[in-house]
Amino acid sequence: MYAVIFGKNPRLSEAEFHSFARRFHLKVRPVESGRDWLVFEADPNVERYFRWLGGSLKLVKILGEGEGTIREFEYSKLFTVSLYGKSDWKLWRKLGSEIKKEFKVEGPSKFFKPAKVYAMPAELILKGFPETKDFVFLFGESLWVGETIKVTDPFELKKLDVERPIQRPILSIPPRLARIMVNLSGVRKGNFLDPFCGIGTIVQEFVLQGLSAYGSDRDEKAIRDAKKNLTWLRKEFHLKNSAHLEVCDARKLRRCLRTRFDAIVTEPYLGKPLKRNPSRGEAIKLTNELDRFYYPVFESFSEVLKRNGKVVFVFPAYRLSSGGIYRKDRKWLGKLGFEVLGKYTDYEERHKLVRDIHVLRYRG
Repeated sequence: MYAVIFGKNPRLSEAEFHSFARRFHLKVRPVESGRDWLVFEADPNVERYFRWLGGSLKLVKILGEGEGTIREFEYSKLFTVSLYGKSDWKLWRKLGSEIKKEFKVEGPSKFFKPAKVYAMPAELILKGFPETKDFVFLFGESLWVGETIKVTDPFELKKLDVERPIQRPILSIPPRLARIMVNLSGVRKGNFLDPFCGIGTIVQEFVLQGLSAYGSDRDEKAIRDAKKNLTWLRKEFHLKNSAHLEVCDARKLRRCLRTRFDAIVTEPYLGKPLKRNPSRGEAIKLTNELDRFYYPVFESFSEVLKRNGKVVFVFPAYRLSSGGIYRKDRKWLGKLGFEVLGKYTDYEERHKLVRDIHVLRYRG
């Protein structure tokens, strides 16, 4: 039995995890969930494929239920304790002391206590403390107890972002989100396209995962930059595969590409940067203007997608000056043959523009 610890956007991370499980045929059976964790039974291959999750922090091997499970922990000279479902400093210290007492029989140990942190971040395990065991306590209807066995490598994601030769810090999608979106497609094999590829963040995720990768953009410079980034990616990660990149308007894909695609994963042009939060009326106007562009884009998608092909597409939503978020319900998608399977937002408090991620299936 396992548990997965979700990242800063638990709802999006949970949706990604279930799609990821279907992609890799992991036969996940949920047992219990909390706000930012899920206990489940699954194929042991979940350990092998965990690295391809973008929105989860840790994979935990569940060792048992209740505090008595502490007696089953394997000795470690340096360990920490993570609590989920409770932020109780006294309980956190008590559990650490009990573990240390159990370990005393086998040798000295040190309870590593990062200041004011009750859930050990993956970064601290990787950064300077690689031998630290992270013992995890999940407080739900049951008290699930386990040990972290896999962590998301934040340094790899950072490298994919800031170490590549061409960067667009404000305009580019984060590598973390690119990975999440590829998983949301639920598609493991076949041809993948990003028709607004820019400098290639989503395409590089296709290539990293060994997928048949295609990217296009109407900006010739963006395609040149994407090629430079892919050359760097192949060298840095010792990859043999690459991607087919094409200068092409996303509204006219059939003119440029003769391939039929199993999945399209993309973040399109989302409008000009906002100087302030819009009113509801302003948000509606902005959305309608962009939809006049997106409609022919989806018409173009229907010409290059296979039947039942998937689309993961970022639409714009807006944080309003009056509070709340404006998200448009686009009924025209159904008229073009696209079925909405899920919708998820991704944003931070400072953002005026909200990513409204749609997962769709083309019925053909």
